[in-house]
Amino acid sequence: MALRQWPGWKDKDGFVAGSSHLIVDEPVVQLGRNLTFGLLDSIGRAIVTGQFGSAVFPTEAELAKQHGVSRSVTREAVKMLTAKGLLSARPRQGTIVQPTSSWNLFDADVLRWMLERQLSIDLLRQFNELRVAVEPEAASLAARVAGEDDIRRIDEGLCRMQAAECGFDDPLEADIAFHVAVLRASKNPFYIQLREVVSTALRTSIRFTNRIKGRTADVAEHAKVRDAIASRDPDVARIAMRTIIGDVLVLIEDRIPSIDGASTQ
Repeated sequence: MALRQWPGWKDKDGFVAGSSHLIVDEPVVQLGRNLTFGLLDSIGRAIVTGQFGSAVFPTEAELAKQHGVSRSVTREAVKMLTAKGLLSARPRQGTIVQPTSSWNLFDADVLRWMLERQLSIDLLRQFNELRVAVEPEAASLAARVAGEDDIRRIDEGLCRMQAAECGFDDPLEADIAFHVAVLRASKNPFYIQLREVVSTALRTSIRFTNRIKGRTADVAEHAKVRDAIASRDPDVARIAMRTIIGDVLVLIEDRIPSIDGASTQ
């Protein structure tokens, strides 16, 4: 997505001084072939970006007329948004937009809309704090229980990362494939359930960190995770994965004062 011009100072990476945000253009609304999911995406993004504000949320009839779809399509989309915690229906009040605290942040759509709204340094930090609590333990568990197919998938992710360094694969997709393979190798259904959330947020987090570092992920550090899992060494696997994510957190923390300080210049 293209960067939107923003008045005032902006650093070379597109962050606005004093805001900790990277402003991006909103995608053009196109409902696509699946009207329900297209409408879900359009309304969900509008809610998360604050387009409704304190205004009364439209009725199903108004939404249907506005988007040129049937009442049944709007009804289904509203139900899905309610399940994601963005809306609620109350007697005599109609449908209302819920506060951010009620949103299901583990829902991949909600997280994607939040990241598309504005790339917040705080949001990236909070996400990676979740990663450092989950992924090292998943790697440690994988070292104990991973099967041959699990290790093969981790190997494939690592090989893709190596190929990406030579321009033969997408570095973002390769990095995501590696981390998702480790989650799956843990065989813990709760960790595995996080793969969509991790994939969604990593697409933004990796773009940010790679842009700041001026290079892609450290393949050698990822290889240490793979080797520890293959060697059945839970402690080394945990430490190796924590090192990868810890480096990201340091990068993010170092970024915050540089933005705040620029506003005083």
